[in-house]
Amino acid sequence: MVVKAVRGFSDILPEEILTWRKVEEEARRVLEAFGFREIRIPVLERTELFARSIGGETDIVQKEMYSFLDRGGDSVTLRPEATASIARAYIEHRLYSRDPEVRLYFIGPMFRYERPQKGRLRQFHQINAEVFGVAHPMVDAEVMALLVLLLSRCGLTEHELQINSLGCPRCREGFRETLKAFLEERTRKLCQDCLRRKERNPLRVFDCKVKGCQEVMEEAPLLEDHLCDECKDHFLQVRSYLEELKVPYSVNPRMVRGLDYYTKTAFEVVAKGLGAQKAVAAGGRYDNLIAELGGPEVPGIGFAIGVERLLLVIPSLPPPPPPLLFIATLGDEAERIAFRWCYELKASGITAAMDHRRRSLKSQLRRADKLEIPYVAIIGEEEISSGKVILRDMRQGSQQNIPLDTFVQEIRERLGPSVHEAL
Repeated sequence: MVVKAVRGFSDILPEEILTWRKVEEEARRVLEAFGFREIRIPVLERTELFARSIGGETDIVQKEMYSFLDRGGDSVTLRPEATASIARAYIEHRLYSRDPEVRLYFIGPMFRYERPQKGRLRQFHQINAEVFGVAHPMVDAEVMALLVLLLSRCGLTEHELQINSLGCPRCREGFRETLKAFLEERTRKLCQDCLRRKERNPLRVFDCKVKGCQEVMEEAPLLEDHLCDECKDHFLQVRSYLEELKVPYSVNPRMVRGLDYYTKTAFEVVAKGLGAQKAVAAGGRYDNLIAELGGPEVPGIGFAIGVERLLLVIPSLPPPPPPLLFIATLGDEAERIAFRWCYELKASGITAAMDHRRRSLKSQLRRADKLEIPYVAIIGEEEISSGKVILRDMRQGSQQNIPLDTFVQEIRERLGPSVHEAL
């Protein structure tokens, strides 16, 4: 029986890696220019971290987490998202004592048990950025602006930044009761999940993708009508600073975040071509999270980019160029020399290849032609005796002899990095 990958866990093949690397490199370049420093967090955390931060009644905690008892009897979980883990590291290592403002970013896999579909796997990858220590709405605007900038640098052209305010716990408490009363009158139109959400977390009904629930929520009361003066002012300032940076946006009053720790500013970047689940990145402010996890009263804001989802809507990079040089050999001695040459050339940054199956010269040349390798060197007993190696330019159809003793040096001079880039 052939053993295949676990359902929802996907291999990333060599032809896909260049685009992945481009996204990751652009993320590092942009985020570090904005003062973020990379952090690497464990794959495995104590389950209580996510239950306390994400919310025990959320779908993630109730249905999607990979949780199990380890051999010591402790409940542990494969991280379903990164913000809680980064916050835990921020508290555990007292990063707040080093600087009042800390900017961190992380790139890596997350794990959620949900129905696998295109761009939505059980192991998926995110780029996370978090700012701790600043409550000013100017930072909200900067974080959203740099997110849009980063996505644009990755090649995303058709996208929209949508923003909303989720208010503070005081705002939401009154709104929660109003919304719950609204939903109680429409229980027959709600799906089973939303009947449960109605009792535990009615704001999550806004996020349901079932058509009947969406129709109900089109008439639902809105949180913006229940914001306190402080939250209203904060949101107005966020919008003002976005306009200062000339970042286009739209207000989506029905947008909520799936995690309980969000307060005030919430945002998503949506893109065409992703269907109903069209958000490619999302985030928001979480001013109470650090304190809820046992740390000091420190505000925070951040976002996550879904890498697989982003890759669905940006151009893929072409495959890497073929090796510059193929060394075709005839005989044992020629093979030993070519083996040494290939190693020395590759060690100096020039991609070279040879055949290890001792096939005929014709077969070797056919392989070089199939791989579209621009230069082929031929060495056999005759070339060793004469002290000359044949070098063919496969594109121009010309060839010349190169001294055996200086072959590697001359190839380095002719086919160094500048030539490789030009090809």
